[in-house]
Amino acid sequence: MGEFVRLEIADGIGTIRLERPPMNALNTQVQEELWAAATAAAGDDAVRAVVVWGGERVFAAGADITEFTTVSYQHMVARAAALSGAFDTVARIPKPVVAAITGLALGGGCELALACDWRVVAEDAKLGQPEIKLGIIPGAGGTQRLARLIGPARAKELIFSGRMVDAEEALRIGLADRVVPADRVHATALDLLRPYVTGPALALRAAKQAIDAGLSMDLAAGLALESHLFAGLFATDDRVEGTTAFVEKRKPKFTGR
Repeated sequence: MGEFVRLEIADGIGTIRLERPPMNALNTQVQEELWAAATAAAGDDAVRAVVVWGGERVFAAGADITEFTTVSYQHMVARAAALSGAFDTVARIPKPVVAAITGLALGGGCELALACDWRVVAEDAKLGQPEIKLGIIPGAGGTQRLARLIGPARAKELIFSGRMVDAEEALRIGLADRVVPADRVHATALDLLRPYVTGPALALRAAKQAIDAGLSMDLAAGLALESHLFAGLFATDDRVEGTTAFVEKRKPKFTGR
């Protein structure tokens, strides 16, 4: 789709592939192309699940710091929302999304991984938010998504120190969901997603929306949203098929409608 980011679709799974050697630095162009790829994946019915993949050597080593050395406050005021928005577009893909992480996922790279539903991490990978060492803070969701994922105390320690964590620690604190050999990262991400390719797409969309939106609501509002989404699924073909298959003691054949 773009010079550095493309969407590849095979067997119902879309792979958003970052390819800006040597480190997949997330400059402005990459951010814009990422937004376009995520938007395409979200709107394509042929895509039932998504992998975000930086390749065999590195996921993404963060923003292109050369862009930060001369940028003005006035420019960044205008640019910061777009930076966060590119990753928000990934987070809002209404389908299961997995980050397949090899090498480094630092700064913006870690924030991109946090925008996914799960993270499959190579045994030798490193993750972190080192922005504090540049005199800044994470600006594309790191302070918010990391705290929600691993808790505020752990998030503060990682962001205040700027240190990297290895795969073992990432798994222990909940930053990683699976740790595998580096040459198995992409294949493991695909294996994790395959059950959802033939799943009830509208129910999966509703479940993701209920969980993600509910995190920013009080309990009463979250329960009201859940009830609304639950009731809406009774207008779908997949609800008819799923309940009928259960009664008939057979495997359902969902169509995503």
